[in-house]
Amino acid sequence: MSYNPDNPLIAQADLSILLELNSPRYTDARDQVARFAELAKSPEHIHTYQISPLSLWNAAATGMTSDEICTAISEFSRYPVPENVFIEIREQIARYGRLRLEKKDGSLVLISADKETMERIVRLKKVEPFLGVRIDDLSIAVDESNRGLLKQALIKEKLPVEDLAGYTEGAALDIDLAEKLPNGKPFGLREYQQDAAEIFYASGGVRGGSGVLVLPCGAGKTVIGIGTMACVKQSTLILTTNITALRQWIAEILTKTNLTVDQVGEYSGEVKEIKSVTVTTYQLLTYRKSKTGEFAHMDIFNSENWGLIVYDEVHMLPAPVFRSVANIQARRRLGLTATLVREDGCEDDVFSLIGPKKFDMPWKQLEGQGWIATAKCIEIRVPLPQKLRVEYSVADQREQFRMASENPAKMGVIHKIIERHRGDNILIIGQYLEQLDALRDEFNAPIITGKTPNREREEIYARFKNKEIRLLIVSKVANFAIDLPDANVAIQVSGTYGSRQEEAQRLGRVLRPKGEGLENIAHFYSIVSRNTKEQDFAQNRQMFLTQQGYSYEIEFEDSPEETVTT
Repeated sequence: MSYNPDNPLIAQADLSILLELNSPRYTDARDQVARFAELAKSPEHIHTYQISPLSLWNAAATGMTSDEICTAISEFSRYPVPENVFIEIREQIARYGRLRLEKKDGSLVLISADKETMERIVRLKKVEPFLGVRIDDLSIAVDESNRGLLKQALIKEKLPVEDLAGYTEGAALDIDLAEKLPNGKPFGLREYQQDAAEIFYASGGVRGGSGVLVLPCGAGKTVIGIGTMACVKQSTLILTTNITALRQWIAEILTKTNLTVDQVGEYSGEVKEIKSVTVTTYQLLTYRKSKTGEFAHMDIFNSENWGLIVYDEVHMLPAPVFRSVANIQARRRLGLTATLVREDGCEDDVFSLIGPKKFDMPWKQLEGQGWIATAKCIEIRVPLPQKLRVEYSVADQREQFRMASENPAKMGVIHKIIERHRGDNILIIGQYLEQLDALRDEFNAPIITGKTPNREREEIYARFKNKEIRLLIVSKVANFAIDLPDANVAIQVSGTYGSRQEEAQRLGRVLRPKGEGLENIAHFYSIVSRNTKEQDFAQNRQMFLTQQGYSYEIEFEDSPEETVTT
């Protein structure tokens, strides 16, 4: 193959891929590479992606072949590709499906495609406790209770298992999608929403029923979950991030399906209902009276004959819930998320216990189709005041980050942004309560934090949606699953270190398509202290959105004429 010196891609022997942003073919190359590699670095001119076993197994689970991946790399490569890159890709893609869990005569069996792999497995000390009696050279019995634990142990050894053992059918549920909404408007799934639900369900076969659907905030993940429920037609347990999201799920189910209030239950700190469809929160499931006490509500997983369990914002799944998921592998499991990135590095646990990625809709593709707003991302770098610089220089890293996050010079920038967007619907989002309280006092705006009672939260959200208030201050409780469709400006004044998932979720607060007569553009401002730990972490937070095709315009508050695009 003849390689083009104008191509944007350079593949390296360590399985990293460099993409040059100035190349005219950059966008096409990025869209291909993002399907099988993860963005690792994103400075101004060269972005670095990393191919990993997990990224390749997720690609394989969506149907991507090693030939397709190798062809994409070759097509966009500037120089000859090291041969080991192609070898590793083919090796890892071939691993997915080499081990299978199946049902044989009613019993669970682990089957290997070759004798050598099985011999290796039976000698692994961390895997041995989950194996039963050897059946033959290629198969070994597995106790049903070890189904999840075995998959979890094997993936740590770089041995992914394709689970084709099927599911226990749950209690039947007569659920259909509504044809009209309460306001009389027709309702139906968008094409990509229908595709996502059908790909997950796979006509009820063993190749469906477990896995993760990845879509941007504002794309209607709740609606896709409801569409999946209508495919499965069995009792459903839904886990989400907070009480507000819980009640939004219930409201969506009641308006978009034929189910009635006596069929949809809330299981929260305030109400304990178990119905055909039950919605609860991760916080409640992980509640216990002491650090060593029992999880008082974890038995909800076994309280009913669930046919489907939905994990909303699956990248937030707490460790204790992982342990419960390992014990219910015979139930269909749907993960919904905008990003598979977990800051704790437990992506392989999501893969093995919830399931592999089954559907991934690029953010920019939905933006181009008008289903989510066009986003303009701006990072404004503010100098640390001279009087704080000595104190900052002698502080430890955590305190430096907090000082930079709470930089008082940010207040003037916020005033300018609010003035620039007078008449828009603005969210100010931050991490530190003292900072948010100061903003509340400065702008005389309502504030929602973890301490805000649920009833008051809902009243404030309703007032914002109805445009009774145009400025709302929120803590990190609003990062997830909050429906604020007409918010079109977000000002991030402080964040959680380098959390890429948080950056994606916060942008998602303003990505939902705008109503009739409104410009379908979202503005996302991130204010950071220049040349500080906060700026370093901000660059890491931006990586996920950069991978999705967004760019950040950099503004310098002390030098307004100086701008850079990344």
